[in-house]
Amino acid sequence: MGREFDQLFDEWAANYDETVSGSDDQYTDVFLHYEQILETVASHAEGSVIEFGVGTGNLTARLLEKGNQVLGIEPSTEMRKKAKKKLGSLSIVDGDFFHFPVENGVDTFVSTYAFHHLTDEEKEKAFALYSNLLTPGGKIVFADTMFLTKEDQQAVIDNAERNNFDRLAEDLRTEYYTTIPYLKSILEKHQFHVTFEQLNTFVWLMHATKQ
Repeated sequence: MGREFDQLFDEWAANYDETVSGSDDQYTDVFLHYEQILETVASHAEGSVIEFGVGTGNLTARLLEKGNQVLGIEPSTEMRKKAKKKLGSLSIVDGDFFHFPVENGVDTFVSTYAFHHLTDEEKEKAFALYSNLLTPGGKIVFADTMFLTKEDQQAVIDNAERNNFDRLAEDLRTEYYTTIPYLKSILEKHQFHVTFEQLNTFVWLMHATKQ
């Protein structure tokens, strides 16, 4: 359920903000237009929002600025510490894409750079869960690395290897990146209308509305 990556994110917390700002050459293109990606996700969120994978709180801050009621979910202890320093008293709880407190209906689920930590089977289970929790017309707004085809994914891996970006290539091979047709099929199965918009070479915006 993605919790196998907790230690990685505990270790990454200290320099996460530097990485997303482009300090690591291997991941520059992954985080290209990072601020605009956050703004795009935040612009689609409304009402009662649950954010998965808060990290250091960069998206969360934008959601709050727009007047949303936000509950942050973050499995990494060190990331939660970083986010709470930025965001003050906002509730950020230990949880994941399946385990989080819900008292009333949710208007929007949001996440950036995190959903690929679930396997394809887990992704479908997550969508089924969110469909049951969302208010009528509620939304899932995720920005993450995904691909049109598996062949496209392999081409990106090959390009990373040609550039000696070994860490990036290994991430792309071993984490649970998926394809847009697969996501579209399982969202439609669970009564969502979904659109996709490419935000950089790696990241697409997935905007799904409960029908």
